[in-house]
Amino acid sequence: MNISLQNQRILVTGASRGIGKAIAQQLSNSGAEVLIHFNSNKEEAAKLQQELANKSYLCPCDLSDLSKVKGWFASLVDSHGKIDAVINNAGIAISVADDADSEIWTDAWLKTMDVNINALAIISKEFIEHAKKNKSGRLINISSRAAFRGDTPDYLAYAASKAAIVSFTKSIARYYGKDGIKAFIIAPGFTRTDMAQDFMDQYGEEYALNDIALDTLTEPKDIAPLVTMLCSGLADHATGCTIDINAGSYVH
Repeated sequence: MNISLQNQRILVTGASRGIGKAIAQQLSNSGAEVLIHFNSNKEEAAKLQQELANKSYLCPCDLSDLSKVKGWFASLVDSHGKIDAVINNAGIAISVADDADSEIWTDAWLKTMDVNINALAIISKEFIEHAKKNKSGRLINISSRAAFRGDTPDYLAYAASKAAIVSFTKSIARYYGKDGIKAFIIAPGFTRTDMAQDFMDQYGEEYALNDIALDTLTEPKDIAPLVTMLCSGLADHATGCTIDINAGSYVH
């Protein structure tokens, strides 16, 4: 199957590295024009832009500052024109002990929620307004295996934020379908990224390997082709679904 995304303009958040980078590369290779979101990794984002096969744009935004997130998507439309799809991939995982000082624990909780669900919701809301005018749009939100099976006590906020993405996205799929909007959830398991490396530094790589059914960890490139297919329109009747990519570590 040869998937073409010619004439599509797609925003990928957290695109400077990891899963987002692999998604941006695959979308570009399939013909899409990619809006590369990043926060602090400008050098990596610029390097990615040079590598992409098609036209792309650098789109910085600090998703932990909701005052900057509000109106950001609309400004991208003003600058670049119609946006056909959004992949909300950006996320953080802050390790904080469950017996940490409540002030420290709360700060980590709130920052996680701002980046992982609050910013995502604002971007999605503004995208929906845009897509309704065009009677077409695809929203792909990256959740996590942790949304369904939970996580370790030091990553409670991460698991809770990823679970919120699931119900949020399902609601969009159910109530905006007749406006031409399709919404999907991808729930990766442990994936070899910089963020995952922090976890492995803490718990050890064997902890992750012993948890999966396959003999190698999932790589970002294992997730990107599925995102490309969802953007193509070939799976629109799967709107509202959750697609697990967790190497058989959690089957539900």
